[in-house]
Amino acid sequence: MGASLSNLTENESTTGKPGLGDIPENCVACVFMYLNPLEICNLARLNRAFRGAASSDAVWDSKLPENYHQLLDVLPQRKFEGFSKKDIFAFLSRPVPFDDGNKEVWLDRISGRICMSISAKAMLITSGEDRRHWNWFPTEESRFHVVAYCQQVWWFEVSGSVKFPFPPDVYTLTFRVHLGKYHKRLGCRVCNFEHTHGWDLGPVRYELSTSDGQHIVNEYFIHDCDQDDASANIKRGNWIEYKVGEFIVSRSDPATEVRFSMKQIDCTHSKGGLCVDSVSIIPSDLKGRRRKGVLKYQ
Repeated sequence: MGASLSNLTENESTTGKPGLGDIPENCVACVFMYLNPLEICNLARLNRAFRGAASSDAVWDSKLPENYHQLLDVLPQRKFEGFSKKDIFAFLSRPVPFDDGNKEVWLDRISGRICMSISAKAMLITSGEDRRHWNWFPTEESRFHVVAYCQQVWWFEVSGSVKFPFPPDVYTLTFRVHLGKYHKRLGCRVCNFEHTHGWDLGPVRYELSTSDGQHIVNEYFIHDCDQDDASANIKRGNWIEYKVGEFIVSRSDPATEVRFSMKQIDCTHSKGGLCVDSVSIIPSDLKGRRRKGVLKYQ
């Protein structure tokens, strides 16, 4: 097919017959509005008319969220005057930090829909300042380059919130956690489970609520392996995403406030040896894209 397209773009100079290069740029732009950004960028390499259409503001305006101006307003100060719609899409399709760098928001590069990640640094951790119970360590396995490590507590509670003009959609909120503490030794990833205990004695309660009255509660045990996995061969040492629930945004104005927490406050036993990395908020039908090294539990 690639050869055929190439021939069509060249045949106006060899045979005199019409080719793809003769299609008016505005017609190409109309077609591009029905394609995703990856397809547009691939087709832009065919000829000058396609390349021009691929830079059209009308094309990229259809790929941006309707309220992208609101998104730019809540992000760190930056001059966007003179930016084309394509430039704005390219900027927003990379993680953009805000709230002192403890939160990131970006557009999915295929669908153009909003995704967000919130670091444990932006959350309230009970006894989080007490080094006997919690500490922080740097890691390349977190997009924020640091995770919270629960060494030993009786009252485990991590909570947070975010207020943001999410575009209308159905979103899934998950906590990303890891049993045991890991480090590199001689270039290999090694996990230490010395302090991992107590999580099999009671479930962790996950809670989600929104400013428009939605409220969801779920309880899961933090397992070494996924009980729904037929082979039960999921080992310790993987990041696990625990689904808290879904919430619906019907309008972006006013901004939606989302509150979330995970807690295990049964003080009859201690628990520890758990890394807490972040919370993600992603359109629900995009959560099916499984990331390498991350297990999902729901």
